[in-house]
Amino acid sequence: MLKVTLFNMEGINVGEMELEESIFGIIPNESVMHDAVINYLANKRSGTQSALTRGEVRGGGRKPYKQNKIDKSRAGSIRMPHWRGGGVVFAPKPRDYSYKLNKKVKQLAIKSALSSKLQNKEFVVVDEIKLENYKTKSIVAMLHALGAEKKVLIVTPFINNFVVKSANNIPGVETTVADSLNVYNVLNCDTLIIAKEAVTMITEMYSY
Repeated sequence: MLKVTLFNMEGINVGEMELEESIFGIIPNESVMHDAVINYLANKRSGTQSALTRGEVRGGGRKPYKQNKIDKSRAGSIRMPHWRGGGVVFAPKPRDYSYKLNKKVKQLAIKSALSSKLQNKEFVVVDEIKLENYKTKSIVAMLHALGAEKKVLIVTPFINNFVVKSANNIPGVETTVADSLNVYNVLNCDTLIIAKEAVTMITEMYSY
């Protein structure tokens, strides 16, 4: 079992916590982490090109001319593709870039990301991350006390709106909950600050 120092929000050492070596102490697999990051970015991507087909262009609901009266009497709609203002024949539509990763690959990727943070000493465990009101100063004070600078990811066991909204005011600081943790956010931060209960939840989720 791995042991890490346990801090409180004031940055004071309050003991130690044991971590599951099969989750937080493996040799990071860079290839799998790369695949997980590419998958995350692809799933967030959305297509932008779009045009209207004949059925989507507004208007053209009635026949423009009476049948058998003039040369254009065969026309059924003013929104036909070869008419000005008509729809596009094979109109481009937003592309879906998302795809799925194998479950075991995703699990290995998150374990590798967490292990790399611990090995690089960018992993800080706090006994409890909790606020009773909206106070950005409290989060700033915690970050300074823990020596966290630049990009920081704060992981809590459950959503605490006081923590989330207080941290949102600080540039470079993001928050998430244990069951929504992803490889991209873990690797994209300089310091991972995680609550003790969140560590327990992650251990339960990825132990098999």
